[in-house]
Amino acid sequence: MVQKISDSVAARWTVLIAVSLTMMCGYFMCDVMSPLKTLLQEIMGWDSVEYGVFSSSYGWLNVILLMLIVGGVILDKKGARFTGVFATGVMLIGAVLKYYGIEFIDPTIRTTLPFFGEMRLQLLVTSLGYAIFAFGYETMGITATKIIVRWFKGKEMALALGMQVAFARLGTMLAMVAPIPIYNMFGKLSTPILFCTVLLLFGFAIFMVFVVMDRKLDKERAQEALADDEKFRFSDILLIFRNRGFWYIAMLCLLFYAAVFPFLKFATEFMIIKFNVNPEYAGIIPGLLPLGTLFLTPLFGGIYDKKGKGATIMLIGTLMLVGVYITFSITGLNHWLVAVAMMIVLGIAFSLVPSAMWPSVAKIIPMERLGSAYALIFWVQNIGLAGVPLVVGIVLDKYGKVGDSYDYTYPVYIFLALCLTSVIFALLLKREDRVKGYGLEKPNIKK
Repeated sequence: MVQKISDSVAARWTVLIAVSLTMMCGYFMCDVMSPLKTLLQEIMGWDSVEYGVFSSSYGWLNVILLMLIVGGVILDKKGARFTGVFATGVMLIGAVLKYYGIEFIDPTIRTTLPFFGEMRLQLLVTSLGYAIFAFGYETMGITATKIIVRWFKGKEMALALGMQVAFARLGTMLAMVAPIPIYNMFGKLSTPILFCTVLLLFGFAIFMVFVVMDRKLDKERAQEALADDEKFRFSDILLIFRNRGFWYIAMLCLLFYAAVFPFLKFATEFMIIKFNVNPEYAGIIPGLLPLGTLFLTPLFGGIYDKKGKGATIMLIGTLMLVGVYITFSITGLNHWLVAVAMMIVLGIAFSLVPSAMWPSVAKIIPMERLGSAYALIFWVQNIGLAGVPLVVGIVLDKYGKVGDSYDYTYPVYIFLALCLTSVIFALLLKREDRVKGYGLEKPNIKK
């Protein structure tokens, strides 16, 4: 048998690092505004509802206009190289527009739009930039996942996907920790966004390493690559829709991620208000979450590769998240050490579920439909990522305002409800695997 480039450990891990670094830069840009919420209120005059509108703009194109599903179809029809270059370029356009909105538009200028009513022009432009960035970023996310499955299937797939998630969490950690020091150094709210934009340019360049290597793999697998393209039909999306296991994992993804990423957008302020953490250091505690996942996600992915138990791993992760928000909801527990401990537990939970979730999709859906399947899951996930921050912002402004501060009791209840529902879908997925025999509890590495 002729050895392919993907059979080389060095080659496939080089591809993994190139793709993961690109995603890391995207994650940094995705959450860079989170630690700046209080400063946006003080300097620009934004309130929690406006911040919620900005955060929810993440789903304007992906969810409302279904652009993420379009991205998945493009991926299955045009391939990972074309889609990745396209998606990274779109991310850059959105990042530049986001920077322009904060840097150059007077926050006092207002405009009137259908459906939105009167709003700040700065908020509109910044949100539009975030929406464009999100389309490119989520399309790049499904592209990166399919790339890794293609290069690692039958090998250390869960470990590789876990490593990709670890790099992404490193980007999130930088987004939690770096913006305030960058702002303090330069004195401008736009500077952290500019810094992220420069990093995205680096991510675009490093992605070209994958493009070169994947071209070589295509030459070695010309017949196989052609067969995959010919197999895909738009009607295949209907086959994905009819798969009950797909919907269980999609709903688990929506609920679980909606209980984590939207929380991170408010976490810095939450640490200040509930746990009396100095604003200068409040971003460090949420930054523990991605720091922990940086090491644990690949570890749990490696366990799934060798030992299996993917459905069980996801169930344990959701139960741990329930425990975190129950603890956050207890009024008397407000010492900063409790916050640190809970962020560590949240980090473990946030390592367990993704380490098993993303490789499990490849066991439920055939390769020729995998890009579309990931796109549909990301689309469902984006409903939560777009909707929950807006709901939390409205709830904070309407029910949580206490003088110049906020009471986070109701938002914590919202996150707890999401977690409890995610446990139900984890149990349903575990039962479906037992009935259909997807092999979620079996190892990934084929001997």
